[in-house]
Amino acid sequence: MGLGDVVVPLALSISICFLSCSRDLIFVDAKEQNLTVTPINYDLYHSSGKFLEEIKALVHRHSDMLAMETIKAGNKGYGAEITVVTYSERKRETDERSKFRILLSFGQHGRELITTELALRILSILSGEQSLPNMDQASLNTTLDKLVIKASSYCRCNYVIPMENLNGRKLVEAGDLCERRNGRGVDLNRNWSVDWGKKEKDYDPYEENPGTAPFSEPEAQIMRKLAISFEPHVWINVHSGMEASLALFMPYDHKNTTLDGLLLKRMNSLLEEVNNLHFQKRCVVGSGGGSVGYFAHGTATDFMYDVVRVPMSFTFEIYGDVTASSRDCFKMFNPTDKTSYVRVLDEWSTTFFTIFKLGPLRLGDINSKAPAKLDKFVSIDEYLDGYLMERRNRYGKKMEVLDLGMQEIRTYFRLFLLSSVLLMFMFCSRISKSKSSRPVPAMPL
Repeated sequence: MGLGDVVVPLALSISICFLSCSRDLIFVDAKEQNLTVTPINYDLYHSSGKFLEEIKALVHRHSDMLAMETIKAGNKGYGAEITVVTYSERKRETDERSKFRILLSFGQHGRELITTELALRILSILSGEQSLPNMDQASLNTTLDKLVIKASSYCRCNYVIPMENLNGRKLVEAGDLCERRNGRGVDLNRNWSVDWGKKEKDYDPYEENPGTAPFSEPEAQIMRKLAISFEPHVWINVHSGMEASLALFMPYDHKNTTLDGLLLKRMNSLLEEVNNLHFQKRCVVGSGGGSVGYFAHGTATDFMYDVVRVPMSFTFEIYGDVTASSRDCFKMFNPTDKTSYVRVLDEWSTTFFTIFKLGPLRLGDINSKAPAKLDKFVSIDEYLDGYLMERRNRYGKKMEVLDLGMQEIRTYFRLFLLSSVLLMFMFCSRISKSKSSRPVPAMPL
C-alpha cells in the first residue's frame, strides 16, 4: 500500500469529521440563539416599586410592631439606598444588649427575585397578616412574643433587609435578567474586606467584579454600618440559583476550611435540624468554600463571622433550577410556576421561624451575655461608621444627618493627621537646621 493510498482516506475522514462537528456546533449555536428566555412573571412577583410600596403599606398597617427606615449613601457620583424593616412585640423595657439579635439580608443580587418575596412573606407573618403552614397559632404566638427589635421589650431582636440591591434589581426589571451586580457593575457579595480582591482561575469579571476596594460600594457601606452597630447573634444572607439547588452554608467562603470547636457543633446542629425537619436532608450543609465547588473572596458572611464576630453566620441558597439554560436566568434563579413559588415560600418561611425559635437554644449562654466587641484591627472609616451608628441608635438621630456628620468628621480627622505630620516634619527640620548652623567651639590644643 502506497503513501497516497493512506493519505486520501485519512484526509477524507478528517473532512467528514470536521463537517460533522461544524454542523453540530452550528446546530447547538442556533439552538442557543433560538432559546426562549423566560420573562419575569409579574402575576407572581412584585416589581421593585410595588414591592417597596407593599412593604411601606404593611408597616403603616402595623405601626405598633413594624418600623421602616431608608438609609442612603453615595460614592463618586453613585448613590444607593437600602430599606430596613424592624419588628417589635413590646412587652417591657430591658437592656438591648441582652437581647437575641438577628440580621437578615435578601436581594443582594438583582436577579434573585424569589429572595425578596421571601422577605415579604416573613414580614407578613410577623405582622399577623399571614400564617405559617403546619404550625398552630399558639406555637407561633409563643415565638413571636420573644421576637423584638432594639427599641424595647424582651429577649430577641430582628433587622430585616428586604431588598439590599435596589439598583441592580431595576436593571433586571429593565431586561438584563442575568444581572447580579449593583448599579455600577460591582458584585456586592465580593466587596467586603475579608480576603478581598483575590481571583481564582475561573474568575469571571462580569459575575464577580469586587470593586475598586473593599467597601467601595454604598450598599456594602450601609450593611457594614448596620452590622457593626447592631452586633447580631445571627446573620443570614439569602440567595438563589446554586446548582445544588438548596444549601445551608456556614463560614468560610474563601477557603476550604470548616470551623471547629463548640461553635461549629452549635451551628452545625442547628443547620442539620433544619435540614431534617423541613427539607428531608435535601440541603447541602457545610462551609461555603468546601461545599459549593469554588471559592468566593470578599463575601458578607465571612466578614460577619471574622470581623463583626457574629456567632452564627450563614448563607442560604433557597432555590435553583438545574435544568435551566445559563442564558435563561429568571428560570434558573426563580420558580416560574405558582405551585413551586408557593412551596418555596412555605418551606423557607417555616425554616426561618424555626431558626428564630432554636437559635438561642443552640447558642446557650451567649444569649445572656453581651456579644464580644471587635478586637481585630478596623480602619478609621469602620470605627467612625460604627461610632456614629451607635450614637444614632442611642439618641435616635436621623441617618441623613449622621451620614453628613460622618463625612465631615472623617475629613477633619484626616486633615488633623496631615497637619500633625507636617508640623512634626517642620519642627524636626528646624531643629536639624539649628544644630547644623550652631558654631562649633574650638578644641584646645
